[in-house]
Amino acid sequence: MPPRILVARAVFPEVVARLREHFEVETNDDDTEWPSQELSRRLQGKAGLLCTAGERIDATLLDAHPQLRAVCLMTVGYNNVDVPACTARGVLASNAPGVLTETTADLGFALMMAAARRMAEAEGYLRSGQWTKWRYDLLVGSDVHGATLGILGMGRIGQAIARRGALGFGMKVLYHNRSRLPEADESPLGARFVDKATLLRESDHLVLVLPYSAASHHAVGAAELALMKPTATLTNVARGGIVDDAALAAALRERRIAAAGLDVFENEPQVHPALLELSNVVLLPHIGSATEATRRAMVGCAADNLIAALTGGMPPTPINPEVLAPRD
Repeated sequence: MPPRILVARAVFPEVVARLREHFEVETNDDDTEWPSQELSRRLQGKAGLLCTAGERIDATLLDAHPQLRAVCLMTVGYNNVDVPACTARGVLASNAPGVLTETTADLGFALMMAAARRMAEAEGYLRSGQWTKWRYDLLVGSDVHGATLGILGMGRIGQAIARRGALGFGMKVLYHNRSRLPEADESPLGARFVDKATLLRESDHLVLVLPYSAASHHAVGAAELALMKPTATLTNVARGGIVDDAALAAALRERRIAAAGLDVFENEPQVHPALLELSNVVLLPHIGSATEATRRAMVGCAADNLIAALTGGMPPTPINPEVLAPRD
């Protein structure tokens, strides 16, 4: 009898068909966001789980399902998974890094430009019939070309955004990261490693691309926003919780920074009400990876990991590869 698996959210039918070649598959065609109790109920007897960053995988859930052998995410972020708990129980955890890098960088750069050039505000102005004549100061924003691009979190996506800025728009690139990049990575971008305070003070356009963790919670709050230029923009395509949304809304309302572009939020899909009242912030519903090709690649990567993990193969992108050591 083939292993049984659970696909926690709706995915492309072709991927489900491929999984059915190897497993007995339970799907969530209604795409319901199951609470933890329902997720646990449906995991009974399952050897594998294909899920998103929305399902909480913790020690309690794992202890309730000792037969579970693999938890495979279709996202790059995995702060919803207690990886040490998985490792301690011999459960493989995997994510989908790399496949969404360029697409998310495209969206991040577009969002930064939209904030800088006041695009959402300008569209609303036009649609509401307010545009009646040209004025020298009509919806003036800030230049992107030649400006200073600051990147907080210089991983794959951060470097991809830096390439777009440096090579496409002649931007000066500053970055702060947990560790400095090798010179071979810095040099083609002319990127300069600086401390966080310098990054905040000198950036014309600050883009956040760092992973979420307890250490990065509210990495940008009131104190950090106070260091930024009043003409600066802030773009977050990382995770909600990295920015203190209430503090950001206050800074935007008081014009202590010029504008923001946000694809992620604390407590999403709820958005802080104060942000919804502001015209100088562009708001998107977490669509950083939302192209068909990229979403197919993400789900395909999760399926590849799950098939390999449960059929004796080598999963391509394990988070805790140590659990793959041969068992007696």
